[in-house]
Formats: sequence, structure tokens, C-alpha cells
Amino acid sequence: MAGSVFGLVRDQGIAHLFGAGPESDAFLVAWTVPEVAATVLIEDAMALLMVPAFSGALARGGGVSGLVRGTLPRLLALLAALTAALMAGAPWVVAALAPGLADPSAAVACTRLTAVTVFTFGLAGYLSAALRAHRRFVPPAAIYLAYNLGIIATFSALHTRYGVESAAAGVAVGGCLMVVVQLPAALREMGSLKKPRDAPHAPRRALGLALLAPVVLFTVSRQAQVLVERHFAAPLPAGAISHLNYAQKVAQLPMTLSVVICTVTFPAVSRALAEGDRDRARRRVERDLTLACVVVLIGTAYVIACAPQIIEVLFQRGEFTSSDTAATAAVMRVYALGLLGQSLVGALVRPYFSTARPTWYPAASMAVGLLVTAVADALAVGRWGAYGIAAGNAAGITVTAWLLLRGLGAHSIAVRARAIVPGLTRTLLSALVATVSGWLTATRMPGALSAAVVCGVVVPAAFTAAAVAVRVPELPYLLATVTRKARR
Repeated sequence: MAGSVFGLVRDQGIAHLFGAGPESDAFLVAWTVPEVAATVLIEDAMALLMVPAFSGALARGGGVSGLVRGTLPRLLALLAALTAALMAGAPWVVAALAPGLADPSAAVACTRLTAVTVFTFGLAGYLSAALRAHRRFVPPAAIYLAYNLGIIATFSALHTRYGVESAAAGVAVGGCLMVVVQLPAALREMGSLKKPRDAPHAPRRALGLALLAPVVLFTVSRQAQVLVERHFAAPLPAGAISHLNYAQKVAQLPMTLSVVICTVTFPAVSRALAEGDRDRARRRVERDLTLACVVVLIGTAYVIACAPQIIEVLFQRGEFTSSDTAATAAVMRVYALGLLGQSLVGALVRPYFSTARPTWYPAASMAVGLLVTAVADALAVGRWGAYGIAAGNAAGITVTAWLLLRGLGAHSIAVRARAIVPGLTRTLLSALVATVSGWLTATRMPGALSAAVVCGVVVPAAFTAAAVAVRVPELPYLLATVTRKARR
């Protein structure tokens, strides 16, 4: 969460210095590279592959040295080749990502700088997976804090001389810092490992193409939603890409917090499955899904209720004008309709890839959702512009979440979906009450800052009251946990 807060500070700095226009659009086209790299190499594919692999090795007796020797050198060679290819092909990459961009030269220069993240993010994601499997969460949690601090420091020092390219250089610096903050802990853990002892109940997880392909395809398809959005937004008036980006960055904070729950418990689920305890894994996944829904829907209610006030407080200064605030807030409200789907996809996909048995079902579900997004964007962009693109994103990811929830029992852990859906319905009702309460409060407050602060109290309080009234599951557990931590 500290990394996310500094991510907002980063976006505030970019908005202040470059506004929402041609310069920021050029940077955000190049920003597609670290966005895709982070999803594939840190958050999804690398974690979905390597956390279960490391967890399985530890379940066999604690040694991962053979796994490291067999995977890391090949990974680094592949990452280096991809980085070089991306730098050389930057003009073609920009043309494919944003074919309607008026002046692509700045985007090409920025893309060559951000291409470094393919190598650094890949190594950072590998180290992060190893540390999470060892229940070491602080160094992996620090990577986005280090990343964003590197970006902020670089463009703060260099923007007067290099313009928007200073922000792209900061991305390259931040990627290197991701590796630096994890390396000492990773070397300590790997240096103390024992030779593995094979356990009869823990089958080896072979990292071959059969396992790699469905994970990578799912991850790339999920991130391709951003590519589809920017493809349709590029011909719109200057600033449309920036409005979509700022709206997403703010609205995704509740989703990030909800998925943190599953990120921390993912190694526990993988270890339980490696040890043959499927019932323990099922209980953990069911609780994760319920808690993730509660957290993301509270955040969604807050975002929808006072979107203009949030954007004004965060971004309206310097080159970011009141018209940019109004456009971004409207887009953010539409985009927020898909936050529950985003959170559920992040939570549901982990059980699918926790076992050694590869499955194509998540990739197929994501492909269907991506198709829905593309079709909806194509139909809506001409009439509603950026708002239609945001609506297409929400529709596509919601379809994917529904498909993943529907197929979980047949393809992975036998989660009792019928037991989860009634609780989810009650949680949605509580979120609706909280949204109305927050909106009524925001419209009666005299200033943006006071409205954002007061709504930050009113929305959770209204949600809690409604949730108690309709008996939302897991709320007593969540409240007890918060109370216990507050006492500590």
C-alpha cells in the first residue's frame, strides 16, 4: 500500500509537470511496456508459475537450489534478448500501440528507456516468488515503493532538461531498485537451503511448456485490455489516454488492497495442495474470496461517491486543469463498475494455477472477456469516447470473473460457489447503501478536501451498518481482526 501511495505521488508529479496532453500521452504509450512487464513478470505469470514451484520444492524438504540452477540462467538470457529486441523495435511497437498518435517520436524515445524493465522486472519477479514461498513478504512488498521513489527522484531532478523522457528514465532506474531491495534477503534464503528430500505426497511441478503456455497466455490476455483501450483512445482528442490512465490508477487502489489478501495467502494455498490437504486449501480460498469482495466494494463505493473530489485533491494543479478533473472523474466512475470483476479475477485465478496440473480454462475465460472488451469499445467509442472505453473494460473483466467463478470447482479447488454467491449479493447491497450515503455527503460538503475526508469515514460506516443488517459473511472476522490489530 505504501508503494501504491507513492504511485499516486508519481502520477501527481507527472500530471503537474506534463498535464494531460501530448507529452503525457507519449509517456503513457511507453508506460505500456512496464505495465505489461509488471503483470507478466511480477504480479501474475511469474508468481503463478514460481510460487507453487518454490512451495513444492520446500514441501519436499526445503531445497530449491536445483530449481534455481535449472531456471534462472535461462530466464535471464531470455529477458536480455527480449529487452534488446524491444529497444530495436520501439518505432514499430509505438505504431502498433497507438496508431493515431500525432507525434510518435517522444513515445519511441520513452519506449526505448522503459524497455529496460523487461529485464529488471523479470529478475525482480523471480526473487519475489522465491521470497514469498519462504514466507518473506517485506522485501517483495517494498519493490513498488523503491520503484516509485526511483521514478519520482529521477524526473524531479531531470525534467527541466529532458522533459517527459526523464519520467521514462525514472522507470528504468526504478526497475533496477526493485532488484536491489530484494537481493540481500534472496541471497540469504538461497544460501541457507538444504538439499531437497523427496516426499511421496508432493509431486514435482515441471516447469515445461505445457504449464508455462496457459499461464502466460492468461496474463498477456488480461493485460491486453490496456492495449485495446489505448488503441481505441489514440485517435480521440489529446488527453483521452491520460484521462483513462489517471482514472484507472486511482480506481484500482481498492482492487490492489483486496488482492493483497490473496497475494499473501497464495503460498499457503500452494503449500497445502503440495502436501495433499485440499480441504484446508478450499477453506482458505473461500475466505479470501469473501474478504476480497468486502474490501473492494467498500473502495468502489468511495470512488463512485466522490470521484470529482478525489481527482481534484490528487491532481488539479499545474498543467492539470478543472476540465481534466471533470473528464477523469467521469471516466473513473464508469471504470469503477468493473472493480469487483478485477478483484475476483485476481483472487480466482490463483487456485487454478496452484496445482501441478496445467489448465487452459483461465486463459480461455480471459480471451472471452477480452473479446467482449474489444467489441464493446468498438461499438461505444464513437458515441461516448473514453467513457465507452471504460465501460467496455468493466464489461469484459466482469464476464471473465463470472466464467472463472463458474468453472472453479470443475478445474481446480472445489470451492462452494453456491455458498459464496448469496454473501456476495448481500455485500453488493451494502455497497449500494454506502455509495448513496457517500454521494449525498459529498454533494453537501463545501470543499473537495473536506468532502474526500468526510466520505472516507461515512462510506465505510454506512457499509458496515448495512452489512451488519443483512449479515454479510466474514464481516465479524474482518472487524475482529481490525480491532485486534488496533489494540496491538
